[in-house]
Amino acid sequence: MQECIFCRILRGEVPCEKVYATSNVLAFLDVAPISAGHTLVVPAHHYPTLWEVPDDLATELHKALRVVGDAILKAVQASGLNVVMNNFASAGQVVPHAHWHLIPRHEGDNLIHVVQGQYGSDQEMQNTAQDIRRQLSSG
Repeated sequence: MQECIFCRILRGEVPCEKVYATSNVLAFLDVAPISAGHTLVVPAHHYPTLWEVPDDLATELHKALRVVGDAILKAVQASGLNVVMNNFASAGQVVPHAHWHLIPRHEGDNLIHVVQGQYGSDQEMQNTAQDIRRQLSSG
């Protein structure tokens, strides 16, 4: 197993407030929450990003996200829930162990929303779509 903080938590070397666990998934409260109930869901084995998580494990992780997310909504009486995953440092991933943030939201909580942009032109959008389709067909 790799040496990251989540691997240390999984081995019991670092304490956490566990809320859900199976042999393959652990969910625990974030120590630096955006809001009360902010929970991290991690695979029990080290996978640096989403791209390394095996497909069969992804199904179990998806189930955990739904089950834990529902419990968070009820426990903190939230009206919404952000499910966030950052992959790679340039996207904001701080711990190089695949993990999802479940962040409860309340009306008027003033949490920052992502600001959407726009393409410079329809042609730029079409070219971008074409480049993505090309990558999909070559892979």
